[in-house]
Amino acid sequence: MSSMRNDRQAASKRVRLSRDQRYRQLLDVAWQLAREEGTDALTLPRLADEAGVTKPVIYDHFGTRNGLLTALYQDFDARQTKVIDAAIEAAAPTLEATARVIASSYVDCVLAQGREIPGVLAGLAGSPELEAVKQDYQRAFIEKCRKALAPFTGAKGIRQPGFWAMLGAADGLSYAAARGEIPIEAAKGELNEIIMAMAARSAR
Repeated sequence: MSSMRNDRQAASKRVRLSRDQRYRQLLDVAWQLAREEGTDALTLPRLADEAGVTKPVIYDHFGTRNGLLTALYQDFDARQTKVIDAAIEAAAPTLEATARVIASSYVDCVLAQGREIPGVLAGLAGSPELEAVKQDYQRAFIEKCRKALAPFTGAKGIRQPGFWAMLGAADGLSYAAARGEIPIEAAKGELNEIIMAMAARSAR
């Protein structure tokens, strides 16, 4: 552990980074720390030590621990959005293919981040910062799914409560798979069936 920290600190001191590059480096170190030791280890002084920077640098970028955790969630969200957008764009123009890629890419994104994202969410539970970020993401994801599924639904489309139910199921199934409580393919299959059922109801 100490050798990896020394390597990170040495690399940090060798290269003068721009503000954006420093921000990216700090996020990468924070993800690694969360992966190795859990989210409880993510304090601003500890991150400064691991990244080989002064505490004022960390506070300048994140302000508070909640600010750091929120930044990690936003980073995860941005990568998740990119993956899902690419998957939907590449899908065959059928309901079956679209539902399948939405389900699979959502679960895969959560799994790619492992146990860190549930830990980040737990650390931010009840915080105004997380609620604002999550709501923005949730609304954007729902609109993304609405647009992707629109060619395969009835004239009135899928009702808003259906999308919120789908999103809740997507989170629950993904995190259960990440914890090893259900098989990954079972999580994807169940979410796929939920999406297909939503589309079928809208056509009645």
